[in-house]
Amino acid sequence: MDHLDHLENQSIFIIREAYKNFKNLAMLWSIGKDSTVLVWLARKAFFGQVPVPLVHIDTTYKIPQMIEYRDRVSKEWGLNLVVGKNQKALDEGMNHTLGRMVCCEALKTQGLATIMEDKGYTGLMLGIRRDEEGTRAKERYFSPRNKDFEWDFKDQPPELWDQFKTSFEEGTHIRIHPILHWTELNVWEYIHRENIPIIDLYFAKDGKRYRSLGCQPCTSPIESTAVTIPEIIEELRNTQTSERSGRAQDQENTYAMQKLRARGYM
Repeated sequence: MDHLDHLENQSIFIIREAYKNFKNLAMLWSIGKDSTVLVWLARKAFFGQVPVPLVHIDTTYKIPQMIEYRDRVSKEWGLNLVVGKNQKALDEGMNHTLGRMVCCEALKTQGLATIMEDKGYTGLMLGIRRDEEGTRAKERYFSPRNKDFEWDFKDQPPELWDQFKTSFEEGTHIRIHPILHWTELNVWEYIHRENIPIIDLYFAKDGKRYRSLGCQPCTSPIESTAVTIPEIIEELRNTQTSERSGRAQDQENTYAMQKLRARGYM
């Protein structure tokens, strides 16, 4: 087995452990490369089917191609797609001009909390990675939140030698991170090996491509000539620029993202 086989096997084990141990589980699908790889892994774990709902939080500010890709792939793969949004905040005019962190809190964090509460989801699988952003490095594979979905990053269970804590007090909300140990390079190597259909915003057009996807007003493409997956892989092997350098909310201040995630952000 090569390194991708090891990564895949561990992730599938975590996905199956989550499904076995938690009732009313859902999976967050942001439509980006990481969450799409997670969906692919879930399909492998359960013989071509995903036995949990796929939740997408629609801020209404996503790049239009993302929504087209979401609807097409969910139909092709037979996914149970659940779309949530914070309609109240949208009706009141919430948008990025009122402050990017304020907007993310309202449209993403509260939008996610609303759909989880409405549907009674007690656990949520997400495609986040430790190397993607600083506060994510503090996560666990099985990461407890309180009843309000808030995360105490200073009080997380130890996870040693693949021994995972899957028993928690009643009322605890669990976030599960099956690809936490992957890197951005691993993700693209796996997409290439598995021939996973990925949204074409990641490929260069007119000298620019998206490296990380989010809401259109807050996400900028990077300069790039990579128009194939092997070219993206080669580009990543030689870059010194952070993956989320094109995400405006990550540039606010050092602790803003940590505070946002502590309140329940993805």
